[in-house]
Amino acid sequence: MGSDIDPGREYAARLEARHRLLQRHENNDRLVAVLRLVTAVCFAATIWLSFWRGFLPRWTPLIPVVMFFALVVIHEQVFRAKRRAARAVRFYEDGLARIEDRWIGRGQSTELFRDEAHLYAADLDIFGKASLFELLCTARMRGGEETLATWLAEPANRSEIIARQEAVRELRDNIDLREDLTILATELRSSIHPGLIVDWGNSKVVLQNRWVRFALPVPVIFALYTLWPMLTTLSAHPLWWLALGIEAAIGLFYRKQIRKVVERLSHPDRELKLLSLILARIEREQFKCTKLARIRKVLETDGLAASIQIKRFTRLMDTLNWYRNEFFAPFSLILLWRTQFAFATENWKRRCGPSIGPWIHAAGEVEALCALAGFAYEHPSHPFPEIVETGAVFDGDDLRHPLVSFARCVPNSVRLEDELRLLVVSGSNMSGKSTLLRTVGINAVLAMAGAPVRARRLRLSCVAIGATLRIQDSLQAGTSRFYAEIQRIHHIMEITKGALPVLFLLDEVLHGTNSHDRAIGAEAIVRGLIDRGAIGLATTHDLALAQIADGLAPRAANVHFEDELVDGKISFDYRMRPGVVRKSNALALMRAVGLKV
Repeated sequence: MGSDIDPGREYAARLEARHRLLQRHENNDRLVAVLRLVTAVCFAATIWLSFWRGFLPRWTPLIPVVMFFALVVIHEQVFRAKRRAARAVRFYEDGLARIEDRWIGRGQSTELFRDEAHLYAADLDIFGKASLFELLCTARMRGGEETLATWLAEPANRSEIIARQEAVRELRDNIDLREDLTILATELRSSIHPGLIVDWGNSKVVLQNRWVRFALPVPVIFALYTLWPMLTTLSAHPLWWLALGIEAAIGLFYRKQIRKVVERLSHPDRELKLLSLILARIEREQFKCTKLARIRKVLETDGLAASIQIKRFTRLMDTLNWYRNEFFAPFSLILLWRTQFAFATENWKRRCGPSIGPWIHAAGEVEALCALAGFAYEHPSHPFPEIVETGAVFDGDDLRHPLVSFARCVPNSVRLEDELRLLVVSGSNMSGKSTLLRTVGINAVLAMAGAPVRARRLRLSCVAIGATLRIQDSLQAGTSRFYAEIQRIHHIMEITKGALPVLFLLDEVLHGTNSHDRAIGAEAIVRGLIDRGAIGLATTHDLALAQIADGLAPRAANVHFEDELVDGKISFDYRMRPGVVRKSNALALMRAVGLKV
């Protein structure tokens, strides 16, 4: 299951330590600020004492000036340390909030991944506020968020799910890695634009002739040889004009290409420096499981770690930029500085540029796996599901909804396997029918993402999920709720033609039409789905539709939820029972809100 360490206690202890660290950095911040003020006062005092009073040598004001600039550098380091400590505090505060079911509104509730046309994402609250994504996502880089979102929106095959489970198990207790990645990625989130550097890395190399790069030192050496007498004896070498002419010709020939190369280097230089911090932290880990070892292997190019390759590039860029220095600029012309280093950076891009995309993807995968590992660590009672190889199976004991507080969540068991393919769920309003469907669906999503599930035990096959829990009409598209529902059902029918069996979750199936058409249509739909190998659940208020299960037995069965009216108030126990519900609470609810019926 999980670690023997109590995650709440461990987070609380680490949070207290990070608070102390933050307080120390804040004290250092105030101290350095005071010292900077003192050096400013000392500068003014030494100016007065040395220039006006003559008590001190005139070079004395240089001392507070040097001290001031040294304190500026120190202050920047202290500020960064304080900022990282504050982010560490937030990391553990968010972790405790998730453990204590206070996480809504604190996580990544981005709407970026919402897709109303998706076959289950909106129905099961996968994205958006108070969603599964908000609960899980500790990733801060766009690549990590996109990877996690893809895992939650698309079913994986069995081998991939098992590989993710192994990786999550390995990362589960590695809190330090998750903390460091979150802090670093938070700092870099607004700075890194993956698309820009990936496009640059995959773009065509402008300076194609590799041999020119190795030939360029020859004219430079010739120019230095002819110019050296001017510097030593003030006499001119007879061939100095030829040497400079050759360099000028080379500069003019490659001028447009060099300018194009240099102009496109500003984004990669800055962003690869930031990316290297993330990659260097990942590279420090010695991973054991197959998936993490494979990811670690991706972070190597030409036998060197990605962060080292990036450091080589940044050194090239730092050296290239010397030509911008006004004192060095004249010498850079003689040394063909910009030309030589433009060729060098293009050579780096030729070797490593195509690897930038895989590097970013690998970092995103580690972030996504760390998000699932955090969920596993913070919920040690949640087991990893067993992924069966064949058939259509969903067999779960004591299933709970992961977005509902554990204390308020009532467990129910659902078994769809062998002959039993369909559960028709009847019950009164607010009794728990829709929540049951969402509980089944969202645990299946967790399972296929490679995460633990909120259940005592779960066996399932890889399935394609289709749901109709949150179908809406559309004024813009001119479609009714009923039309939107039958379109969704048609799409669910279509995916039964795919390689994966379908898990369907139909809520109040066809309730937008009359009873006669609903009964005929609903039976045809569920019969068609299970005839195509699908398994699933369908809820209904209409007791007539409960007869569907009788007609499809033994492939279908009725289950229901009950309520109890006590002193004019309706109470629910939210426990699923076999058979068909025998009463309705609609009239009681109307009377409870004051309607005279």
